[in-house]
Amino acid sequence: MSTGTANGTAGGEGARVGVVLVSHSGPVAESVATLAVGLAGGGDTVPVAAAGGTPDGGLGTSAELITEAARSVDRGAGVAVLVDLGSAVLTVKALIAEGDELPEGARLVDAPFVEGAVAAVVTASAGADLDAVAAAAGEAYGYRKE
Repeated sequence: MSTGTANGTAGGEGARVGVVLVSHSGPVAESVATLAVGLAGGGDTVPVAAAGGTPDGGLGTSAELITEAARSVDRGAGVAVLVDLGSAVLTVKALIAEGDELPEGARLVDAPFVEGAVAAVVTASAGADLDAVAAAAGEAYGYRKE
């Protein structure tokens, strides 16, 4: 499983919020990362990493892959972690509770996985702080499709 699929670099002044996308499936995490970065318009995007599946390529979640991904996107402004399903939530919560596994400022963001990922990457790419990135991702719950 690779992390750092969509490698944006934070340019300009100040650090940018990094984004980690955790899915039970490696290909799903990778695809959502690619979609979010693509819809952010390329250019000066933030670092985004996919942490999907297990180290052997199976379905599931891996604390090791999540930790690697979070460290790879940490630029000092916090890390927004978006997840797909239940055990991914529990794994990230456990890592945050341990206190020393994830970078300081890593936050589990309550948001829909795909829409929230796009909103998080777009907002972080605009230079917003972690609170604004989390809020934008969470607002994606309100996107109406009818």
